[in-house]
Amino acid sequence: MTESVIHVEGLGKRYRVGERERYFALRDVISRALRAPFRRNARRGSVDYLWALRDASLDVKQGEVVGLVGRNGAGKTTLLKLLSRITRPTVGLAEIRGRVGSLLEVGTGFHPELTGRENVYLSGAILGMKKAEIVKKFDEIVAFAEVERFLDTPLKHYSTGMQMRLAFAVAAHLEPEILLVDEVLAVGDIEFQKKCLGKMQGISKSGRTIVFVSHQMNQIRRLCERVIWIDSGQLRLDGPADAIIGAYEESALLGSKQTQDETSLQDAVSFSGWEVVESRGNESNIVADGNRPVSMRIRLGIRRPIRHGKATVFIYDGRGFLISGWSFDRIELSTGEHGVSLMFPGLPLRPGAYSVVFSIYDDDQRFHSWTVAPGLIIEGTPVTHFLDEWAGVLNIPCSLECKEVEFDARTSK
Repeated sequence: MTESVIHVEGLGKRYRVGERERYFALRDVISRALRAPFRRNARRGSVDYLWALRDASLDVKQGEVVGLVGRNGAGKTTLLKLLSRITRPTVGLAEIRGRVGSLLEVGTGFHPELTGRENVYLSGAILGMKKAEIVKKFDEIVAFAEVERFLDTPLKHYSTGMQMRLAFAVAAHLEPEILLVDEVLAVGDIEFQKKCLGKMQGISKSGRTIVFVSHQMNQIRRLCERVIWIDSGQLRLDGPADAIIGAYEESALLGSKQTQDETSLQDAVSFSGWEVVESRGNESNIVADGNRPVSMRIRLGIRRPIRHGKATVFIYDGRGFLISGWSFDRIELSTGEHGVSLMFPGLPLRPGAYSVVFSIYDDDQRFHSWTVAPGLIIEGTPVTHFLDEWAGVLNIPCSLECKEVEFDARTSK
C-alpha cells in the first residue's frame, strides 16, 4: 500500500477581519507583557473572525497529482500556505513527509535590486537547494526561463512574465518530492504555460507528488486524476477528476437558482425530470463519451391535449453562450404522462457542464419552458487546446503530421 506523504487532520485557519497578521520580535513580547495589567479591564468591542479553512482532513499518497478547485476566496491558497509552513494553523495538524517545493506567488524570494543570476541563487537557497545543486542546474534553469540575454540585468527591469518564468524555473528544478503550485500558469504566455504544464507532467511521471491549483479546468483534467473541491473554506467533494470537475462546473452553471417549471400555465404542462439513457449508475445526467450516440429522455405530464404543438431544445455552455438549438413541428401529446426522447448521433462537446432548455408550444401558442436539472455533464479527456479560452466548445480529435516534400523547381514560383 502506498504511503501518504501528506496527512491533514482537522486543519483550520482563522483570521481576524481587519487585522494584519503580525510577527513579533523580543521587544514586542516584552512590551506586551508590561502593558498587559493595564489592559485587563479595558472594554473590548465586537471581534469579527473569518475561517479561511475549517475542519479539512485529507491524505495524499506518493505519486498522486491532486487538483484543487473552487471559487476565489474558497480556501485553496490558504491550504497550500499551511502545507508550505508559510502560516501556522489555528487548529488541526498537517504532516508532510518529503522535500517540499512551493510556487505560491510570482517572485517568491526574489529581490528587485539583484540581477537575474543573483536571484537564481537567492531563490534556490530559500527553497532549500544547496549551492552545488544550484550550480549544477543553473544553465538548465536559465534555458527553461528563456532569460539568458537579461541574466545580469537587475530584476526590477524584468516584466512580470519574465519574473514568473524565472521563479517557476527555479522551483521546478528543485526536484522536490512534493510540489505545491498555485495558479502561476495564468501569468505567462501560451507557449510558456504549455512548457510549464509539460514540466509538471514530467514531474508526475517520475513518481513525485503534485498539488495543483488552477481555474483552467482543461489543465486540471489533463494533469490530475484526483480533484478536491473546496467551497467556503471546507472540503466539499474529493474524488476522480471527471466527476468532481463536472459537479463543480454544474454548481457554477446553475448557482443557487433552483430550476423549476417556468410556464405560466402549470396546469397544462408539467415537467417531472430527465435522464441520459444508458447513463452511468445513478448519475443520470452524465454523458461519458460525447462521440457516441446520445439519447436523453424528458418526462412531462400533459393535462390538456396538444394536437399541433411545437417543441424546441437549446444547449448553452457555462458562460451562457448558445451552442446549438433545434425546433420540431407537428407535436401531438395526449393527456397523461409522457417521455420525450431526444436522440443525437453524438455530442462532441469539450468536457464540462451545460444547460439544456426544453420548451413546448401548445395549440394556442402558449409557451411552457423548463431548464433541466441537474445540468448536463460531458465527461472525457479534452483533446483541444489546453487553455480554456482557446479550447472552444467542440472536442474534436485532430492529428498533425510533418513530412518533407520535394517540389519541382520548374513548376514552383
